[in-house]
Amino acid sequence: MKRIYLRLAGLLVLVGLSSTASAFLFTDTYTKTKYPTVLVHGLMGFDDIAGIEYFYRIPWEISRSGGKVYTVEVPQANSSEIRGEALLLQVKQILAATGAKKVNLVGHSHGGPTIRYVAAVRPDLVASVTSVGGANGSADLADVIYGVTSNVPVTDVLVDKVASALGSLIGLLSGTDYQQDGAAALYALSAGAAEFNAKYPQGIPAQYCGNGAEVVNGVRYYSWSGGSQLTNAADISDPLLAITSLFYTGKNDGLISSCKSRLGKVIRDDYHMNHVDEINHVFGLVDIFGGNPVAVYRQQANRLKNAGL
Repeated sequence: MKRIYLRLAGLLVLVGLSSTASAFLFTDTYTKTKYPTVLVHGLMGFDDIAGIEYFYRIPWEISRSGGKVYTVEVPQANSSEIRGEALLLQVKQILAATGAKKVNLVGHSHGGPTIRYVAAVRPDLVASVTSVGGANGSADLADVIYGVTSNVPVTDVLVDKVASALGSLIGLLSGTDYQQDGAAALYALSAGAAEFNAKYPQGIPAQYCGNGAEVVNGVRYYSWSGGSQLTNAADISDPLLAITSLFYTGKNDGLISSCKSRLGKVIRDDYHMNHVDEINHVFGLVDIFGGNPVAVYRQQANRLKNAGL
């Protein structure tokens, strides 16, 4: 009987060791970066509303392979600097909570200049910046709207009030109460873009549609964006982006010029995605053949991991 117990105990130990070894050998660490990833939304964005994420499924897709991901919320409509200050405060909170020394910042649309601000003023806290369809130059549509409102004061006030009210509503639905300034947001995305780039030039190409410095003050700069508008017949945002693209010349994702999105090391600026596809919306309705944003986010996380970030 004693011999049977010993054999049974030995078998259980072997099974336990086998399970541990199996878990060790097959653990997916593809996106396990050294530093936490912080996702930052664009104009009129949010972290999530009623469980619907701005970066649809992206946090889970990164975290399921070992990455630590935080989705933050900044003012929906305001200047890049004001949004950046709100982000900086949250970055410090994330570092305090995790014990990490730095973060990897990922920003979509107006989130591009927002994360660039933090990297410029506190490079010691940032390992990398990844701009996704980033407004790293003025947005052509914003230029048109700004040009109209600058010449028609009543329109200027109307745009400011509407944008500010919409930003406040989105903030309310997502659980924040940031101060909104629609006029400041419009200026930041139009005439103010050149001023912002002069103050914070890190990663900005020296020539139009060129490449920027890949490493500045110890921070690595990356960018990628789409270059299409109509990508999925079932996506209700596609027709709208096809209309807004008429204000642009050259490749664009419907809201941002491909050339103006370029920053640091350009991964690609012509994915078959539009501005909404870049965050895997609407609910993952993207081009299943030529544009998979989930895969691109995961590849970027793996790229950061391999760079020791």
